[in-house]
Amino acid sequence: MKQLLLDIKPASPPTLLNYIAGRNAEALASINAAVTDATQSKFIYLWGESGSGKSHLLSACEAIGMRVMDDVHMLNNDAQIDLFNTYNQLKESGGILITAGLHAPTQMNLRNDLATRLAWGLTYQLHLLNDAEKALALQNHATERGMRLPTEVVDYCLRYLRRDLSTLMATLDALDEWSLITKKPITVPMLRQLLQLNLEI
Repeated sequence: MKQLLLDIKPASPPTLLNYIAGRNAEALASINAAVTDATQSKFIYLWGESGSGKSHLLSACEAIGMRVMDDVHMLNNDAQIDLFNTYNQLKESGGILITAGLHAPTQMNLRNDLATRLAWGLTYQLHLLNDAEKALALQNHATERGMRLPTEVVDYCLRYLRRDLSTLMATLDALDEWSLITKKPITVPMLRQLLQLNLEI
């Protein structure tokens, strides 16, 4: 039996368009403004817990040629000096820099000069999606795939599966594939069967 939950098609690459903003709409708008040169704020720092979307946004920015730096809180002293110098060079040349870390700039024991630079730009705390936002993200993903996704299936996923969005999306993709293989509509019993088959492999 094919291990559908592990052998699904790769997820779409992160973009600014497929980022589910939720309560992070202002941060997304500022990044879009920087990309389109519609603002003078060219330095943006994002912080928040794992799963809040920092890496998605940075990957999307990097893919379109922007300078990014993730996990600022893990930089050693030499790397912090390099980032400080990069900041100054980009400021002089009018460049853009998007950075991210686990906490606000002044709460990570960074060099004072670097923490000050990061705090000078726009700073946004990113928030995890709530259940309603995750449900909307799943329904949007289903619509893009041409799936008919019953509300009770979404509710089951949010209640019983791992709650990070990547796992939920992967499960949805596998469920769509299983529905096509069996030529049956998507239901909660079908989802339970798929999860059970995956556990038995």
